[in-house]
Amino acid sequence: MNAAIIFILLLLLMLTGMPISISLGLTVLTFLFTMTTVPIESVALKLFTGIEKFEIMAIPFFILAGNFLTHGGVARRMIRFATSMVGHWHGGLALAGVVACALFAAVSGSSPATVVAIGSIILPGMVKQGYPKRFGAGVITTSGALGILIPPSIVMVMYSVTTNTSVGKLFMAGVIPGLMLAFLLGLTTWVLAKKHGYPRMAKASWGERWQAFRKSAWGLFLIVIVMGGIYSGIFTPTEAAAIAAVYAFIIAVFVYKDLRLDQVGKVLLDSASLSAMLLYIITNAVLFSFLMTSENIPQQMAAWLTGQGLGVVSFLLVVNILLLLAGNVMEPSSIVLIMAPILFPVAVALGIDPIHFGILIVVNMEVGMCHPPVGLNLYVASGITKMGISELTVAVLPWLLTMLGFLLLVTYVPAISLWLPNLVYG
Repeated sequence: MNAAIIFILLLLLMLTGMPISISLGLTVLTFLFTMTTVPIESVALKLFTGIEKFEIMAIPFFILAGNFLTHGGVARRMIRFATSMVGHWHGGLALAGVVACALFAAVSGSSPATVVAIGSIILPGMVKQGYPKRFGAGVITTSGALGILIPPSIVMVMYSVTTNTSVGKLFMAGVIPGLMLAFLLGLTTWVLAKKHGYPRMAKASWGERWQAFRKSAWGLFLIVIVMGGIYSGIFTPTEAAAIAAVYAFIIAVFVYKDLRLDQVGKVLLDSASLSAMLLYIITNAVLFSFLMTSENIPQQMAAWLTGQGLGVVSFLLVVNILLLLAGNVMEPSSIVLIMAPILFPVAVALGIDPIHFGILIVVNMEVGMCHPPVGLNLYVASGITKMGISELTVAVLPWLLTMLGFLLLVTYVPAISLWLPNLVYG
């Protein structure tokens, strides 16, 4: 009964158009003050202890690193390198967009940042070469979603904080699924480009490829620093995020010199603003999780779901449907922070690996970012392309279907997610 009241109250507040973070906070406080005897001191204590986790510090640092790279010309050099490698194939510039999104995802950890950084440069170039605007928008909107699957990933950090799962293992688990999805999106792009006879570029010589690589090497080296440092045990994911932010600042301001010192203040302010928004969502989600736990709701739901005789196969199907539906009304951070504490105990009870379950949730979030009504990548791409959301929804359809097929693959073949972390961590 209490669970129904909580969710109905949350839904009613969200339907008023209120931001999800505030809806969560108000739901919790209304319920605590009127229907429970939980002392208010314990609520204040939970607010403090819920966000004092060391891993949360990674979020503002990865956001800052991503912002320095977005403003610092790294994206442009990555596009040039990607174009030199695959530009001569069918749909060359579009394929370069997929490759560049995968590379930029590996240094930024954010999908919207990837769409902005790569899309704002490559889309005008594609239109100029004769590609339909729809095609270019479809490629970048969906490939930008790689930002939350290819590590480092802010969404993975949030899942880790919520479920006490190793961030290092999650980052490792995202590598192969991320590369697989990049390949499948590239394959879809190539097939469509070949079918419609979209333009190809002149094949670059190995000398030109070397020059393009050399110019983008400073940005690409960040991947080596972050991933190599974490996997070799030199530093934790949180320390890696701090190092990434400092390194991104140095290459943007002093190496590439695309970012002036007087512009740094604005980058810091933008990063602080986005970090504050995410931390506010986390704070309210921590409160919501506390309320759920104090009312014993996750355990009740776990007991109910297992009582229905759901096996692993049917439970994972239910999880996918739930998360895809949630993706219609919420953005990834909120979904992870609300749904993970509820679904995670059931997954563990059924013997599903926490790392595999985390990757499954992240892939669902990727799909959610590319479909309406609140697909964040759609809105970002809409701003770049000046196309309407309904037009963009049609444009992304071929790639969205590819992502759904990939989601099923990741859901029922755990080895895709678990092979690499098991190999490294034993």
